[in-house]
Amino acid sequence: MDRAALSDFLRRHREALQPADAGLPAGPRRRTAGLRREEVALLASMSVDYYTRLEQQRGPQPSTPMLSSIARALRLTDDERDYLFRLAGHAPPDRTDTGSHVAAALLRVFDRLSDTPALIISNLGETLVQNRMAEALLGDVSHYTGLERSEVYRWFVSPETARLRYPEADRDRHSRAQVASLRAAIGSLGADSRAGVLVGALLERSPEFAEIWERHEVARRFEDHKTLVHPEIGPIDVDCQSLFTEDRSQALLVLTAAPNTEAAEKLALLGVVGTQSFS
Repeated sequence: MDRAALSDFLRRHREALQPADAGLPAGPRRRTAGLRREEVALLASMSVDYYTRLEQQRGPQPSTPMLSSIARALRLTDDERDYLFRLAGHAPPDRTDTGSHVAAALLRVFDRLSDTPALIISNLGETLVQNRMAEALLGDVSHYTGLERSEVYRWFVSPETARLRYPEADRDRHSRAQVASLRAAIGSLGADSRAGVLVGALLERSPEFAEIWERHEVARRFEDHKTLVHPEIGPIDVDCQSLFTEDRSQALLVLTAAPNTEAAEKLALLGVVGTQSFS
């Protein structure tokens, strides 16, 4: 671990990043160039003291999950992320592993979306980051770990909770779309990848998944019109549009409603209610 180089790398990238680049308000009386240390810590979900010690060459060797969080907070490219891992004494992650680092180009667009639900997902259905509106509409999924990070896995293994936000009449169609998307991931990543591990686990645990898997349907279906059921507001009709990375390993999903409709009014109400419960 090269503490001096790591410190300099973090400081320079922090100072080069403006608040607007990370979806943060500039605020009055900003004297620091770029982001403040506490802002990076907030974006990386770590303590200010921990991040400060890294910049001051006093911190312990950061773990790989911690480095992934810092890379996301600083909006690093894949090459910059790999270099950060080397400075901290770790081998860079396999670039076919899409479960941690978020593409910087997608993040720049995501950071500017605050008035409509938006989230970035991997090709395994893992939510990598979601804004406040998406959390309010779809629920907070940041606490999931392991295979449960994948919506596909939760959809088939824990249907009693994973399917609550979808009308019963639309669940069969969504099941087929989930499986077809995962088969597309197998096609690009290979059977020996994390996608293959996910498929193996689902074949063991879900007869429904196994039956649909045998149909050999392959498709990535993110652009769609769907109805989502909010526990407090009720059904909301939304259009889902997607923006993919060049290798299609990640996608930014944006959910909108047609102007001057009941659905648009419900989304506006969702922006006020957030994650509160009326009861």
